[in-house]
Amino acid sequence: MTQNKKFDFRLIQENNTWTAQITRRMTARKTLVSKKKQGFESEAEAQAWAETQLQAYLENLVKRNDRRAKQREERTLAQEEKDLAAAQWRESKDASDFGEDHNAFDEDNDDYGSDAEK
Repeated sequence: MTQNKKFDFRLIQENNTWTAQITRRMTARKTLVSKKKQGFESEAEAQAWAETQLQAYLENLVKRNDRRAKQREERTLAQEEKDLAAAQWRESKDASDFGEDHNAFDEDNDDYGSDAEK
């Protein structure tokens, strides 16, 4: 199995002009074109454009990934705080519901009759 880059570029010659494409490897068999530009006079011009655009594309991708990771951390932290507050509320609610001043369930009480039997 070969190790290919996920993002790369390719150059295509059409008649007397060159086309540069920024590609993304979607699956092992499928490659998508993320960006392209046509009409370069030489292969060197097309390659220079492709290299600069690929570099800029990858930098934007890294920034986006960092931004999303930060948002994910904030979301996780907020959810943990929410869960902790809910657990504390449940504990305080349980303590007040089954305290000494409140009528608790009595296992010895056999009064389970319904209103119809009265």
